[in-house]
Amino acid sequence: MTQQVSPGAHGSSLNRYAAITGEITQIPISFPQRRNWWIAFAFALTLLLIFFVSAIVVFWNGVGVWGINIPVNWGLAISNYIWWLGIGHAGTLISAMLLLMNEHWRNALNRFAEAMTLFAVVCAGLYPILHLGRFWYFYWMAPYPNTMNIWPQFKSPLTWDFFAVLTYLIVSVLFWYIGVIPDLAATRDRTQKRRQQVFYGLFALGWRGSARHWARWQQAYRLTAAIAVPLVVSVHSEVSLLFAAGPIPGWNSTVFPPYFVLGAAFSGFAVVSMIATVLRYAFDLEDLVTARHLDLLGKLLLASGLMTSYGYISEVFFTLYSGVQHDVLTLQHRLGGTYAWSYWGAVICNFVPLQLLWWHNIRTNPLPLFLIGLSVTVGMWCERYMLLVTALYKDYLVSSWGEYHASFWEWSLYIGTLGVFLVPFLLFVRFLPMISSFEIKEALYEEEERGRDA
Repeated sequence: MTQQVSPGAHGSSLNRYAAITGEITQIPISFPQRRNWWIAFAFALTLLLIFFVSAIVVFWNGVGVWGINIPVNWGLAISNYIWWLGIGHAGTLISAMLLLMNEHWRNALNRFAEAMTLFAVVCAGLYPILHLGRFWYFYWMAPYPNTMNIWPQFKSPLTWDFFAVLTYLIVSVLFWYIGVIPDLAATRDRTQKRRQQVFYGLFALGWRGSARHWARWQQAYRLTAAIAVPLVVSVHSEVSLLFAAGPIPGWNSTVFPPYFVLGAAFSGFAVVSMIATVLRYAFDLEDLVTARHLDLLGKLLLASGLMTSYGYISEVFFTLYSGVQHDVLTLQHRLGGTYAWSYWGAVICNFVPLQLLWWHNIRTNPLPLFLIGLSVTVGMWCERYMLLVTALYKDYLVSSWGEYHASFWEWSLYIGTLGVFLVPFLLFVRFLPMISSFEIKEALYEEEERGRDA
């Protein structure tokens, strides 16, 4: 039976929609956390300076300044590449997949999760270029006509790595930018400063909110989302083939593609949880990023963590079941060898605090959720390091055994990439709407319509 809605109720809904738009657009217009933002930005710039100094040292002296050697010729550069790329997966999963599933709870999280994806993928993409040594020849990996008629080896996962990451970055940029256009126009219409009107107006591309604009926007947004979702699976599956396709003990496993994809989602959800709790607290967004959103993030983190733990268990089981001598030795080295700290660090940080998320009160409490996300982020870094080093430092030949210890410049470069991530993210928070106001209003409207038809 349809309920009668009074004109006053309609007016209150309009006021509520206007309040949501005003709350979100006023953050970049009249930024409420200028002092704290400048402190955070100065810290991020310091980290960015460390990155540039470390990169210049590598460009000037070559990758010999790193601690990589034989047999461990992949070090922090590749493990950090995989770690950063994994962090960038949750934004697309939260935004694109849930958009196609018409799950409206994503609307308070998708904008900053997508921004996190962009900057994390940039951090990841820098590492293979730096790892080349002669970074100015990175374009050799692309198939282009050249005077020597030399083309990339398309059977190599390294070549597909180039295409997968580049495609993922381009699609992620398009998906994020298409989604932010209506809010850029809303900010343009509410600001009083001329330079802000010009800035937001240029990037809003003449958006006026007409029915034609919305129809074209819906088509482009959903089409880009449909392209982005399979890329989430393909990119990290391709990265896993860098390992699984090689005859290295501990790597040659068919479980690696789903193992890597789930691990990437796990680490990404952890970082999204951290960012959501910080932004929620810093800008008083409790009415938009509600306890329900934190609860759902906690559930996603718990579910992806349990699926990732299955990869750990299956890896141990199939190694022991196969009885292959070198695989068993690699497992022993992980459990009690020189780098056992990385294995047990991954197990403890990833799965021990995670069990607290079984309780609703923990999932909806911002501080425990932040700390659990931080623990998972550290644990996933330990896992990437463990997968690389423990499989390489004691290979088939005893004569080629050797330990790996990261040099100062490897650590400084890694610390610097945190600045590469934080600087653009802080600029995003400062100058752009960090939450999608029109999608939140759309979800509220549909909820009200369901209530009227009840």
